[in-house]
Amino acid sequence: MYFNQEFETLPRPALEALQLSRLRSVLERVYANVPFYRTSLDRSGIRPADVKSLNDLQRLPFTTKQDMRDSYPYALFAAPMEEIVRIHASSGTTGKPTVVGYTRDDIEVWSELMARSFVSAGAHKGDIIHNAYGYGLFTGGLGAHYGAERLGASVIPISGGNTRRQIMIMQDFGSTVLTCTPSYSLFMAEEAKSEGVDFRNLRLRVGIFGAEPWSEAMRGEIEQKLNLAAIDIYGLSEIMGPGVAIECIEAQKGLHIWEDHFLPEIINPETGQRVPEGERGELVITTITKQGIPLIRYRTRDITSLTYEPCICGRTHARIARMSGRSDDMLIIRGVNVFPSQIESILVAIEGVEPHYLLIVDRSENLDTLEVQVEVDERIFSDEVKVLQRLTRRIEKEIKDMLGVTCSAKLVEPKTIQRSEGKAKRVIDNRKY
Repeated sequence: MYFNQEFETLPRPALEALQLSRLRSVLERVYANVPFYRTSLDRSGIRPADVKSLNDLQRLPFTTKQDMRDSYPYALFAAPMEEIVRIHASSGTTGKPTVVGYTRDDIEVWSELMARSFVSAGAHKGDIIHNAYGYGLFTGGLGAHYGAERLGASVIPISGGNTRRQIMIMQDFGSTVLTCTPSYSLFMAEEAKSEGVDFRNLRLRVGIFGAEPWSEAMRGEIEQKLNLAAIDIYGLSEIMGPGVAIECIEAQKGLHIWEDHFLPEIINPETGQRVPEGERGELVITTITKQGIPLIRYRTRDITSLTYEPCICGRTHARIARMSGRSDDMLIIRGVNVFPSQIESILVAIEGVEPHYLLIVDRSENLDTLEVQVEVDERIFSDEVKVLQRLTRRIEKEIKDMLGVTCSAKLVEPKTIQRSEGKAKRVIDNRKY
């Protein structure tokens, strides 16, 4: 099933011709309307007219999150404010928030791409979509909402929080599709269990989860506990919001990135050079239809890989692999590079361990230390001490064997680690540099 079969199945030559035309158009737009890009392109010695092929994209300068913060709030906008109909922004927890503006056409494109994404995930017009992404400056809630309405499905704008009420609503309203962060879905499963609610008795069929990295092991945990197909969706507010890429229900092997609107590249985050197809690196995206705030070669900091191999679903758009983390949240512990999602994959595969954990990084006598706090189920936690000791040693050994990093594991009672209704907080880094 497709939402827009013509564009979702465009032959590669036609898709690339469309991309080049749109790339040249967006370069003309930012050069004429955004002083930052005019200066940046001039400094690089390239003008929009110099771009003759998609390969010339590599000649263009990068845009970073810091560039967006430095341009706060509106200096990167390529449309006048009277054409901006909506403004979103990041949380700004690590500095100035990044601000994005949308024209009416941008909202239309976003709605279509989210509708495409829903259909890719197996949703259809008759679905009742329980949208537990947060509404507000965060793009998740409204992005999914408009896409559901464009699809013609019924949308429940529940947002985050009040989890017991959410479970009641899912029961009473007959929700068939759930959208939220993967960690929040597991929190829902916990609350449902404590309320005596069995997800097998709900009508939920599909869950569309994003906004934070999650592992294949966590997918299995979610599917087992919520009795649905768990689909990975990718987006970021700087580029559009949710719906930049999504898995198809047919394959679930990589996320189709909508290439008629976004040009993806994978680079070595250290050198900035492109890496070969299939090799992991940092995802860089150029928006080629955005009007409000087009971005040229935006460094997402998300680590993934890219493949152009044909997909069994018939969509011709490239696929990015599940995110393994971010180049800027990668932990370096005694010289070893570790992503929280790698540790998560190990933990979730161990029987008796719950998918709720916290990594505490510190420094003792000039050496890095890693403590892995992880919840265990009630049966094991109430077991005899030697059972807990064996489990502790196993966690430490598997992390050491798989990742090459020494850690101390600490088993904690169920529901001890703080839950999040949005992005889960996985790391506390107490090191002083």
